[in-house]
Amino acid sequence: MTRTIRRLAGATFALAAAAALEANAQEGPPKPTFQADGTVNVPAFDLPPSSLMSKESADMLRMRARMPAPRGLQEPDVAKARQQLEQSMAPVVGMMRQRYPVNIVDQKIGGVPTRVITPADKPVDKERVLINLHGGAFSVCADACAMLESLPIASLGGFKVVTVNYRMAPEAQHPAAVEDVAAVYRELLKDYKPKQIGVYGCSAGGALTAQAASWLPAHGLPQAGAIGVFGAGGVRFQTGDSAYLAGYIDGSFPPPPRPGDPPAPAMDRGYFAKADKSDAVVSPALHAEVLAKFPPTLLITGTRAMDMSPAIYTNAQLLKAGVPSTLLVGEGLGHCYIYFPQVPESQDAYEVIVRFFKTNLG
Repeated sequence: MTRTIRRLAGATFALAAAAALEANAQEGPPKPTFQADGTVNVPAFDLPPSSLMSKESADMLRMRARMPAPRGLQEPDVAKARQQLEQSMAPVVGMMRQRYPVNIVDQKIGGVPTRVITPADKPVDKERVLINLHGGAFSVCADACAMLESLPIASLGGFKVVTVNYRMAPEAQHPAAVEDVAAVYRELLKDYKPKQIGVYGCSAGGALTAQAASWLPAHGLPQAGAIGVFGAGGVRFQTGDSAYLAGYIDGSFPPPPRPGDPPAPAMDRGYFAKADKSDAVVSPALHAEVLAKFPPTLLITGTRAMDMSPAIYTNAQLLKAGVPSTLLVGEGLGHCYIYFPQVPESQDAYEVIVRFFKTNLG
């Protein structure tokens, strides 16, 4: 009898505990629900600045509440878009030029307009040269993005950086940009060995860097010594989880359209309109045999960046192909966070970039 009573008491306690847990669950925050196809319905929630990010980066997040909505990519007139974007980024470019003194010379290389950037306060590395491919959705930011990507690396590393003003949309379409990169690269091969040449860029420039690493061997040119794919991966943008996560968390770029919604306007203004988005040049990370010919690669992204999934996927596929690959992820940071020189995470990234190219080139 006593044993029976104990069992009943235990069962009663278990039921009471389960009921309490259920009540607490109902009183707590709403939980995600799952559809049959694997889609997750995510309830609204507040995301504070990460406790692992620097104070300066957290302060930058707080500043966004007081900043006007970004202009440039949304402007239908490309000339106005380019002007607006350059104006909005001018203060950051000014800050970068103050922190990282350089010499800048306009020069045509292989028939392509470039700017040759060298450090103003130290000797230039004679054994290495870097090609920078600026960001800007293959349509804008030829000046500001080129400066933000090139100045700190030239200044800190003592590198000669050749930033390429490649053809963009809507005036041109793929493969115009990668053809321009190849023309500059071919000309630099007259003075440098392939192992002495590095290529890097952020956003569209990061994607273009991966495309160049696919294009060069396929067109009879030796592979570069090392590449840096920043704010991008070797697959097209708006793929993977991060396109959705960043669309609702960071907000710099909209999430992909929901099923049934009309397609969103192309950020690249039609640059890839006639291209196969899965071919070996546009998305080399989908082709193991192409990745196997890549040189050592550095990828940089952020946990709140739309490009995090492409970067993570590309890193995994490179390692699978036996290519040395390093992935740097900025905690709590968004797309191309290296554009902001005042935050410690950007400064850390510059040091990583310089060390990567010094280690792998020459």
